[in-house]
Amino acid sequence: MTLPARSPDAADGSQPGAQPGARPDGIVARLDGVGLRYGKTLALDAIALEIPAGRMVGLIGPDGVGKSSLLALISGARAVQQGRVEVLGGDMRSKRHRDRVCPAIAYMPQGLGKNLYPSLSIEDNLQFFSRLFGHDAAERRRRIDELTRATGLYPFLSRPAGKLSGGMKQKLGLCCALIHDPDLLILDEPTTGVDPLARSQFWTLIAHIRAERPHMSVMVATAYLEEAERFDWLVAMDAGRVLATGTPQELHARTGTQTLEQAFIALLPEEKKRGYRAVVVPPFSDGHDDIAIEARELTMRFGDFTAVDHVNFRIRRGEIFGFLGSNGCGKTTTMKMLTGLLPPSDGQAWLFGQQVDAHDIATRRRVGYMSQAFSLYSELNVEQNLVLHARLFGVPEAQIPARVQALMERFGLAEHPKALPDKLPLGVRQRLSLAVALVHGPELLILDEPTSGVDPVARDAFWQFLIDLSRKDKVTIFISTHFMNEAERCDRISLMHQGRVLVSDTPQAIVAQRGAATLEEAFIAYLKDAAPAEAAEPAAAAEPGAEAASALLPQPRARTRARGFSLARALSYTLREALELRHDPVRLVMALFGSMILMLIMGYGITMDVDDLSYAVLDRDHSPLSQNYALNLAGSRYFIEHAPITDYAELDRRMRKGEISLAIEIPPGFERDLLRGQPVQVGAWVDGAMPMRADTIQGYVQGMHLKWIEEVARTQFGQNLGTGAATVETRFRFNPDVKSLPAMVPAVIPLLLLMIPSILTALSVVREKELGSIINLYVTPVTRAEFLLGKQLPYIVLGVLNFLILSLLAVTLFGVPIKGGFLTLLLASVVFIGFSTGFGLFSSTFTRSQVAAMFFTMVASMLPAIQFSGIIHPVSSLEGMGRMIGEVYPLANYVTISRGVFNKALTFPDLHAMFPPLVASALLIVALAIVLLKKQEK
Repeated sequence: MTLPARSPDAADGSQPGAQPGARPDGIVARLDGVGLRYGKTLALDAIALEIPAGRMVGLIGPDGVGKSSLLALISGARAVQQGRVEVLGGDMRSKRHRDRVCPAIAYMPQGLGKNLYPSLSIEDNLQFFSRLFGHDAAERRRRIDELTRATGLYPFLSRPAGKLSGGMKQKLGLCCALIHDPDLLILDEPTTGVDPLARSQFWTLIAHIRAERPHMSVMVATAYLEEAERFDWLVAMDAGRVLATGTPQELHARTGTQTLEQAFIALLPEEKKRGYRAVVVPPFSDGHDDIAIEARELTMRFGDFTAVDHVNFRIRRGEIFGFLGSNGCGKTTTMKMLTGLLPPSDGQAWLFGQQVDAHDIATRRRVGYMSQAFSLYSELNVEQNLVLHARLFGVPEAQIPARVQALMERFGLAEHPKALPDKLPLGVRQRLSLAVALVHGPELLILDEPTSGVDPVARDAFWQFLIDLSRKDKVTIFISTHFMNEAERCDRISLMHQGRVLVSDTPQAIVAQRGAATLEEAFIAYLKDAAPAEAAEPAAAAEPGAEAASALLPQPRARTRARGFSLARALSYTLREALELRHDPVRLVMALFGSMILMLIMGYGITMDVDDLSYAVLDRDHSPLSQNYALNLAGSRYFIEHAPITDYAELDRRMRKGEISLAIEIPPGFERDLLRGQPVQVGAWVDGAMPMRADTIQGYVQGMHLKWIEEVARTQFGQNLGTGAATVETRFRFNPDVKSLPAMVPAVIPLLLLMIPSILTALSVVREKELGSIINLYVTPVTRAEFLLGKQLPYIVLGVLNFLILSLLAVTLFGVPIKGGFLTLLLASVVFIGFSTGFGLFSSTFTRSQVAAMFFTMVASMLPAIQFSGIIHPVSSLEGMGRMIGEVYPLANYVTISRGVFNKALTFPDLHAMFPPLVASALLIVALAIVLLKKQEK
């Protein structure tokens, strides 16, 4: 196997001429008095540690002891709160030192593929990481080909990372970490959740890498103590403190134990191991005919993906049956089908002789289910959780107090009755979840990886509970696990891979059938038979390059340091964002067509025109003159006449139903009194539910009334009431018909160019926080400006494209022509889109979820836009704080430009004064986002 040689122009940040990866004293990292808190939780407590260089160092211990926090501090991904952290010869508090050594550190975070981009292919992921470290096209091709051939990924370069198996994601993450020749490789639980074959291949790969790069230091956190036996040097941790350090052999000698699990238990403080006893499994001796669970050809499909593929097994009453397999192999899906939570696509399952039915509550009450994520109510204390679940399962109210008290005593919860679950240690929370699953006295207990991340003492105590339930209470236990030593405690096990059961038998029989020394070796043998191509890939792929091994070994070279802003790194984020958009149809449709759809809705929906008003007449005179008055309204384009009204009751009823908006009441004697010159009052009843509309109707009626009076005076009496010394003739410029559409469409375009680009940009950053890929910003040489500007650019391009589409709709569909300088409007749109996308970046700096980012961006951008930017009311008519907001909010300037170009035929010389504040606001909001974005987690 060969790996890429170091390139002389690669920048990894150490001092010229320095020995790579180590200080002169042989220490790669030194920690002194290091403390770390997450709120009130103490994660690291006065850690003092020296990590030797050029060795594979393992951090061992259960979840929550501080392993990941320690590695994050060493990698520079997390800021140092207390104490001193020195890595590769410098203080990690110093930004200058972090920038210098960042290219020399590679960090794989916890979680399969967490630093990868699921929608991108293997090739695209590697190209992205290689660009971040400044490699040219030829160098990128060479490194990618060699790394993927060495890891067996070369045939799958076009496959999306999200569709890789756990082991392949693992290898891809390693390739991305090694793309830049690091001196310090940090791996945070890299093998959690993958099958034994992939785990074995991974450590073989690491061994080859270390053989070719002996100078490289490797730090690994792991919860699998059996794999830590292969490490050179170990750090045992518990409760944020270091228990012991040394080689595996030294820890064995110190504790007088044979395995690291035994050694770890011996190193624990006395109060944590008090009362500990080794697990004893009495033999299972029950009848073979009493079947608790049976599955026949059980199958589950999600679209084209088959999660469970024709699974068959039988579990006897009182038996402990283990389910082994990697994450994603179908264990949890099978368990959900057996409990009725998922209806199978095909096949059948029986519980205690009854076919599984989600609606059969009686059978489901005989089952207790403990999911991977403990299904506890965090706002309820221990006792309340137990009481609630007892009531949910129909336990008689009189029996609940005694049942809850008995379970708390049996599982060691009596000391914590009022404690909230989140405040409990992981092992105690695990026992509470088990008690909750047993509160209704089930005959079958289904446990989905219940011991993941729990320390060995708590895990063994948990297993003793399970064994007692099985042997004493005859409870059937169906459990899934990743730990081989737990599988050996089961009466029978099934090995599962890619939805299929490979074998079901006792652990001893499975080992004997394969002639293996251990259960893990037997599992690997079955996996190789089930997927021979995967088993052969790395070996086959490594051979072609073996001859060139000597040429590819690392060469000493002076190192350079990347300074300032790098356009290439920024464009690498631009390209990656564009690729992700192309592979995400939902975001792509929203980006391309969201503004167009909203334009259609808002363009027609937001209007100030009051036309086609429905009205009716209540004529109490029925004279020729009253009929002439009614016809005066009927001839207007603003009104539509409905059937006459007969009385007040009908008027009230029709107006309440919304049938009419205006009712004209002509009084009795209307013609007589008018001809006699006596005062006449005509009633106009207006629907005032919408005040602005009602005001407009009132104006229409008054205007038409005066016009009718003038007409009657001229025709009936020969008088010209409009004649005077001076008259006012109103002429409307720019919008002669006084229609709202020519005014609203040029205002809707700025609104949409503010809303859609800002939301998309905010989501693009916050999405990385949710997925965990934001870690790539923390641990690569990319700067905050490169990251944000690189992600902003695709959305500026999409925003301009949206502007062109909206302008085309305005001209063709809405009939609002562009009368002025289109290039002026285009330039203003580009600048304004820079502001709107910058506002999205600003929103993303302090929001951590996509929902929060969308909500804040929408509210904070649209409220001032609608109220204070001159869309409805001119800014000059506002007062106080509203006027101040309108004066500084850039949308007001852009609306002025848009309306000026569309309606007034203005060009750049007429509008140039609007551009400086628009440009300044765009630059300011982007600069503010860059300043607020953190390059480290706090």
